[in-house]
Amino acid sequence: MAFVIYGAGAIGGVLGARLFTAGFDVRLIARGEHLSAVRDHGLRLESPEGTTTLPVTVASSPAEAGIGTEDVVVLAMKSQDTADALAALRAVAGPGTPVVCAQNGVVNERLALRLFENVYGVCVMFPASHLRPGVVQSRSAPVPGILDLGRYPGGVDDTAREVAAAFTKAGFVSEPRADIMRWKHRKLIMNLGNAVGALCGPGDDDAPRVSELVRAEGEAVLAATGVDVVSEEEDEARRAGILRFPPFEGRAPGGGSSVQSLLRGTGSIEADYLNGEIVLLGRLHGIPTPANELVCALAVVAAREQRQPGCVPASELLEKLSAPDPRCAP
Repeated sequence: MAFVIYGAGAIGGVLGARLFTAGFDVRLIARGEHLSAVRDHGLRLESPEGTTTLPVTVASSPAEAGIGTEDVVVLAMKSQDTADALAALRAVAGPGTPVVCAQNGVVNERLALRLFENVYGVCVMFPASHLRPGVVQSRSAPVPGILDLGRYPGGVDDTAREVAAAFTKAGFVSEPRADIMRWKHRKLIMNLGNAVGALCGPGDDDAPRVSELVRAEGEAVLAATGVDVVSEEEDEARRAGILRFPPFEGRAPGGGSSVQSLLRGTGSIEADYLNGEIVLLGRLHGIPTPANELVCALAVVAAREQRQPGCVPASELLEKLSAPDPRCAP
């Protein structure tokens, strides 16, 4: 089994590095300055366990990477980039190519299944960062992350078991799960706070109140629309004691993937596929979602204008949400 890691940022870069050091055939797909840096100098992996530079193969596209019959393609880009990535992949890969969605949100698997027969979802509990070209950081040690996976829309097959075994060999905790989307919807609820963290930045005492509002809306919408989600208790039991965060020199600032998007000035953010998923379900079923709608809209503007984390105080968000119509608040 060989792996093509499509999107070699924080998650894809660390995952590819760990699989490479475990002896697997790995090819990365990256872009821009990150592609050039890895191609010229190798991929630098920093973690609490030390720093290493790996001569992993990197390409600019699926066509350049080449997709063979024994390859598993792991999607690790942000959800806003998935559709274009799948179109490029489809041009060179057969419909039976296994596509593993190691991504936040719950839309990527459905997009992939339109084009490929064998699609797998991964519930990503994997603290990692990517702020400099050619460099990725793994924050947890000795276990870098939890990567449970299963076939989409449900079930477990030999490929799911083999991929889980490969992830385990690379140091991750990984189990094949027939109900993987139940777990991914719980992770979606957790990720609704990503945009809040990006907008409010670290140290804003009111930010947890905003996060509570967006997550409560998410819970209510998923319950009202009949989406099956694992309980918080079950999720906490799964993660208990696995992820640990020893300090190490040069560790990047804390914060999730949305914070990193603003720090890197990428111009885009994943909010439309996290908070926006709740907004979409709410609109489809006539359920108001003002907190997620407001946070999503402001996060997209902040990314587009290349603003830094902390650009919108949580008190401002709470004030807007207390207005009769938060969308019209000044």
